[in-house]
Amino acid sequence: MTAQQDNPQPKLGIIAGGGALPARLASAATGAGRDVFIVLLDGYANDPALEDYPHKTLRLGAAAKILDAMGKQKCVDVVLAGKVARPSFSAMRPDWRATKLLMKVGMKALGDDGLLRLVGQELEREGFHLVGAHEILSNLAVQEGVLGAVQPDEQALSDAKHGLTVARALGQADVGQGCVVQQGLVLALEAIEGTDEMVRRSALYKRDGVGGVLVKSAKPQQDRRLDLPAIGMTTVEEAHKAGLRGIGLLAGGTMIIDRDAVLARADALGLFVMGLRVDENQ
Repeated sequence: MTAQQDNPQPKLGIIAGGGALPARLASAATGAGRDVFIVLLDGYANDPALEDYPHKTLRLGAAAKILDAMGKQKCVDVVLAGKVARPSFSAMRPDWRATKLLMKVGMKALGDDGLLRLVGQELEREGFHLVGAHEILSNLAVQEGVLGAVQPDEQALSDAKHGLTVARALGQADVGQGCVVQQGLVLALEAIEGTDEMVRRSALYKRDGVGGVLVKSAKPQQDRRLDLPAIGMTTVEEAHKAGLRGIGLLAGGTMIIDRDAVLARADALGLFVMGLRVDENQ
């Protein structure tokens, strides 16, 4: 018997929304010798690769069934990954367990952070160990400094730093995780529409001269095991189409999916990508 068999890693449950991240996590986990089980959130999980793994499709509001499925599959660690647009209460069709959670969070359910924290607490109350996506794929987390070949100039650096201040203030209010800044002017703030739509909208308001910067940041109060903001290839393409010059990301509080490919594409398009440090004096 191998050492890996003597010391098997705990089974990983993935609650999967949209985009490529859930499948990347499943591939990394199985490649490391872990068993996985995936709950595909109906209407959100859209990557066909997820169907190659043991899975069950459940609606977002079926909290009792999701917890029951994870328990029956003997999952130990659980990660929430992928895009999930917040539905209305009626569209969610919450079961008794989800309704109980929503009643606990009260008015905070109008934002994402309070509800996500409560979901995490409920998973842990049921005996699961909540982990972040960056704990499974260690190269997801953004480090401080310029990450690609393109260097920002002074104006771009100024826009990026201003954008980080704005994005964190927006996050503190539990509204969104990003903004676009050009020449010191905030062109767009992220809300329920998501990053890519915000970037497209920013192009309607761009000024003459050097282009702007997209900035993404985790919310200051955010549990970083839950819903860390991420960029991927689509975000880079949309930033280029919108005439932006680069992307600034909170170091340690954001992720890049398919990092090498994303940075190579950013280099080819002439976009800088950098990790930003929070100024503790602000």
